Amino acid sequence: FFKQKTAYEISACLVGSEMCIRDRGMVMLYSASSFKSLYLSSGLSDTIYLRSHLKRMIIGVTAMFFFAILDYRKLKSIAPHFIIISIFLLFLTKAISVFNGSTSADRWLNLGLISMQTSDIARLSLIIYLSYYMDKKGSRIRDFYTGIIPPLFLIDLMLFLFIIQPDFSTAVVLGIIGFIMLFIGGAKFSHLAAASGAALAIMIPVMLMMPYRMKRIIYWMSSIFGESGTISQGLGYQAQQSLISLGNGGIKGLGIGNSLEKNLFLPEPHTDFIFAIIGEELGLWGAIIVLSIFLFLFQRGIKIAKETTDPFGIFLSIGIVASICLYTFINIGYVTGILPVTGLPIPLISHGGSNLITTLLSLGILLNISEAKRSIKNKFWSNKLDD
Repeated sequence: FFKQKTAYEISACLVGSEMCIRDRGMVMLYSASSFKSLYLSSGLSDTIYLRSHLKRMIIGVTAMFFFAILDYRKLKSIAPHFIIISIFLLFLTKAISVFNGSTSADRWLNLGLISMQTSDIARLSLIIYLSYYMDKKGSRIRDFYTGIIPPLFLIDLMLFLFIIQPDFSTAVVLGIIGFIMLFIGGAKFSHLAAASGAALAIMIPVMLMMPYRMKRIIYWMSSIFGESGTISQGLGYQAQQSLISLGNGGIKGLGIGNSLEKNLFLPEPHTDFIFAIIGEELGLWGAIIVLSIFLFLFQRGIKIAKETTDPFGIFLSIGIVASICLYTFINIGYVTGILPVTGLPIPLISHGGSNLITTLLSLGILLNISEAKRSIKNKFWSNKLDD
């Protein structure tokens, strides 16, 4: 009875924390985007971004409930096809961009009625495929040629397609997720360390090739060593405004809707830097509460993984919670100046379509893993009573 009760509590807490983040996120999204909405609509509407976010939220919640009902083990059969489709979409995104003569970053694939950020689809497909691959290989993942090389080649291919978009920050996150999942799956640390060293040797020069990345790194390094001279001036406007926003909030905050930085001082206050608006309006205590909810979500996800006996479910749970928490803490890291600015959104709070839908869909899979574990327990106890 107590084991069943614990399983129910895990799912209830997971849903509760997701709803808490989502509801708080919608309030803060409206507050952060209202001024920009008024600016874009010439004062006619302050809910442009809120309405688009709600539409995507409906799609995401529908997907979450669908995958919460669908047996997650069925994902094994589509994993190889899903990864191939996602790689094709990444290639198609870049091909269309080149065909249109675009020289700027183009990470969205416009299909007419819908547009999607293909990196979010690729990230989810990699998590599902690596879970399927490691479940299939078992202990053979420790072999170099027949175990670790195939997934590393796949990850390298996806990293290359991310970088040429260019979307360097997402490529880094994808590499970290792949490292974590392969390590949990039993791959040798020496193999992973060698692969990581080779990847860093290639990616660091590539990162420094782009002028805007170099400027962000220079400003970040100068802020770490306390240099506030001419080197950092004009190189880190976003980071500077983000810290000003957090400083305005202090301990208690200015109150919801009273942010000053969202009035076109802080770039992208409703997406990349929405956590700065949270800190400004809700203060230090509000920021800590949001961070604590994500930590609680991470703890619930790890608990589901620990109590799942199916290896595929374990790897899938770890991949999902690692993805959500990496995005969260990298976003908070660059908003607070701990990391250089990357442009990654904070899940369930930042305005966005593909990331929001993918995150909710992933949480649906996580709920289904917990439900499958509970169903096995219920069957076990019902058989005991029959005996």
